[in-house]
Amino acid sequence: MTKIFISCALPYANGPCHLGHLRSTYIPADIYARYNRMAGNDVLMVCATDEHGTPIAVKADAEGKKPIEVAKRYHDMIARDIESCDISLDNFARTSDELHYKISQDFFLYLYEKGLIYEEAIQQLYCENCEKFLPDRYVEGICPVCGAEARGDHCESCGRALEPTELLEPHCLTCGNTPVIRDSTQYFFKLSHFQNQLEEYITTNEYLPPNVRNYAQNWLKEGLEDWIMTRDMKWGIPVPLEGAKGKVIYVWGEAFIGYISSAAAWSRRTGIPWEDYWDGHVVHFIGKDIIYHHSLFWPAMLMGHDCKLPDDIFAGEFLSLEGRKMSTSKNWVVWVSDFVKDFESDLLRFYLTISAPLNKDTDFSWDDFGRRVNDELADIIGNFLHRTFTFTHKFFDGKVPEYANPSEEDLEFEAEIKELPAKVGELISSMKFREGLVEILKTAKSANKYFNDQEPWKAVKENPQKASNCLYLSNQFCKSLAILLKPYIPNKADAICDIINISKENVWDDASIFLENGHEINKAKPLFKKIEDKVIEAQKEKLYANLEDSEETKDDKDNKKDKKDKSNKNKSNKDKKDKSKSNDGEKMDLISIDEFAKVEIRIGKIVEIEKIEKSNKLLKTQIDIGDKTIQVIAGLGKRYAPEDLLGKKVPVVTNLKPAKLMGELSEGMIMATESAAILTPDDCEIGELLM
Repeated sequence: MTKIFISCALPYANGPCHLGHLRSTYIPADIYARYNRMAGNDVLMVCATDEHGTPIAVKADAEGKKPIEVAKRYHDMIARDIESCDISLDNFARTSDELHYKISQDFFLYLYEKGLIYEEAIQQLYCENCEKFLPDRYVEGICPVCGAEARGDHCESCGRALEPTELLEPHCLTCGNTPVIRDSTQYFFKLSHFQNQLEEYITTNEYLPPNVRNYAQNWLKEGLEDWIMTRDMKWGIPVPLEGAKGKVIYVWGEAFIGYISSAAAWSRRTGIPWEDYWDGHVVHFIGKDIIYHHSLFWPAMLMGHDCKLPDDIFAGEFLSLEGRKMSTSKNWVVWVSDFVKDFESDLLRFYLTISAPLNKDTDFSWDDFGRRVNDELADIIGNFLHRTFTFTHKFFDGKVPEYANPSEEDLEFEAEIKELPAKVGELISSMKFREGLVEILKTAKSANKYFNDQEPWKAVKENPQKASNCLYLSNQFCKSLAILLKPYIPNKADAICDIINISKENVWDDASIFLENGHEINKAKPLFKKIEDKVIEAQKEKLYANLEDSEETKDDKDNKKDKKDKSNKNKSNKDKKDKSKSNDGEKMDLISIDEFAKVEIRIGKIVEIEKIEKSNKLLKTQIDIGDKTIQVIAGLGKRYAPEDLLGKKVPVVTNLKPAKLMGELSEGMIMATESAAILTPDDCEIGELLM
């Protein structure tokens, strides 16, 4: 038996959960935890809400409330969201808990006393009216790169990371006053000190998935810089040093410790040492946007504290919505609380798992959701269960019949049933959650074919033993489904257990143990109802209506930008209208250098390629771009055969909005001429950014 420590990335307590949170982090963590408990391992799974930092403080100021009130409100929402999707956490805590404060301050002091945290004066914006330094989110202004409105840490328009002092026309978010630049003493963590140790950890750790390893190694190549560990704020964990009044520990200096403090709270409640689990196998489930923090900064903090490092950092890729990036500000999002009002949570767990492997971005499509639920859950699994239970009651008085003189087809199906648990278990333990579910569906399809071929409704009269063998094995597979589906769709799995008349507390190996002859089966109940087209259409209409209600018109945005961007006030509209003639005499729209700067072009390598059915030119490619693999649909099929392109390096536009072509998701664009001739950068490195 292995002790396993599982943590889920801490949701930030300034909003409820949406589907992206579940897909990248909480559902895969729960699948892994449930499977390992059933496989006999001792699991501790913890999480907490991340409740410090400027966004919560800014929201509280806007609402005229205390930050702790805002954090409490969203903690309760998030807790309900997680519970509604049956995420089986052992403890769900808060970073505003007293225990978390103490552990975080002790951790900070330990690093400081070892000389790994030092003081340094830096320049920051100071509001003379509010008489305080302004953390990044307390400042807004104009992006120096693209001229759009921007926050002190980030420009949403061009995606650039910013420092507050870089903003043009900065103003205090609280009072609107123009801040001044002053020196402020802050505390820095010696991240650069751990460069070599981190390189070894990232390179030699066999558990790290490729997207985490590649992303971390790219940062390490650039050389690590020391990380600021404090902020001038009231909201947060006070720095436990004399002379540090008014300073709090930066949220990324204490949020990780929420894993430990949540586990410690569990230990206080149960009397079981959490350290035993940390000394076992540690897995962090996170989203890919925080890979850097978890693969470099957190391990460095643990190295400084002489602690065991995480064994596995599993980062789920992003979830888009109907082909475009999710945006909470534009209400282009599906909230968990809204989803579970209309659909069972198991349907969401199933779809977010089956839609794509976690190591690649995917899209939530209402049409695809309805299709998969109907075609796979209802038609494949639900249909087999219902027919098995119905015929067992109709022909064998609701009892598992006798199995004798099996045919070749019987023996083949029996072998499939007995081999399936090991296959699925191996895939789940290897973090291949979608592949495990696909294997279950594949066997369920085979089971339906077996059932149809045996025709028990005919055989019961013509060859009773044939019908008996068919229903015997079919009931055994139903029992196996009840157990193997438990990590994925726990409520439906329990419902199958009720009909099969077995305990809901099964171990994984029970899926290979057959029911005895004469075992009584309860009457069939409909488990998976099909979703009508009108229900899906209503969801799509609601989604687009929300977008229209919240999104400004394009003219409004352009006008706002023109007013703010004084340096280009007259030039902006001129650039949009100005047209020149190209060499061949055709009109060509001109774009500014700032617009071109938004395009990200990387060198990728085609690692998989296949033709798309019903298209004579579209090819589906999987392209390695260094830190991940993306799917690109390219119209190259008339010029190139798939085998000509496999292994080829190509320039790829990697920051296009995802789109669907012939029903397939395309996440980028291969650069080619109008005649489909690919530009061939054979001397470039994979993942290299073209300027």
